[in-house]
Amino acid sequence: MPKTETIPDQDGLVRVGQSVRQRLKADPGAYRVDTEKAELFAIGDFLTGAESERLCLMIDQIARPSSLHELGYESGFRTSYSGDLDPSDSFVKSISRRIDDLLGLNPIIGEAIQGQRYLPGQQFKPHNDWFYTTEKYWNLERKRGGQRSWTAMAYLNTVEEGGGTHFTEIGINIQPKPGVLLVWNNATPDGRPNEATMHAGTPVVKGSKYVITKWYRTRRWR
Repeated sequence: MPKTETIPDQDGLVRVGQSVRQRLKADPGAYRVDTEKAELFAIGDFLTGAESERLCLMIDQIARPSSLHELGYESGFRTSYSGDLDPSDSFVKSISRRIDDLLGLNPIIGEAIQGQRYLPGQQFKPHNDWFYTTEKYWNLERKRGGQRSWTAMAYLNTVEEGGGTHFTEIGINIQPKPGVLLVWNNATPDGRPNEATMHAGTPVVKGSKYVITKWYRTRRWR
């Protein structure tokens, strides 16, 4: 008999995917983006203008050159500035909990909220949020909570030009709109990392772009 392919955290990805899928389908405020390639939802007015402005100021205080596992800022792959927001801050806690509640997920599997700032010319080239389990960094990530299941990303400001979120395999480029929260399943319903979730933060041409992102694992995040 042929050997069955082993996919790390497949059962967890199926379980978490099914739970969030059912919750979002039942939420009249969650708009399902029209594609069969991935589970992608948008929630309008998730953040108020005042909340978004406050988050932008917080990001300015912590932003440092972004890195991506073995790739540093100098590689040019990810040229934004970013940093984790203080998880003990009461305001940050309230935002984080609202995302948890929207998705119906246990807070223990959620990573710290990360803030990102893009200035003219800065970008994040096409990438997936899920981990490539054949890479060396997986040895660390599997102990820190395992595979990433869902991503939640909120736009905080109006970008004068550029800065869209381009899902390259789906063929849609979502323009930033303040207060909107995007959420997507990084796996397929059968628990396989979904290649179609490949996306890019396209270069900002004019102005700036601020976002917050929270990633969820399959197990307790450490």
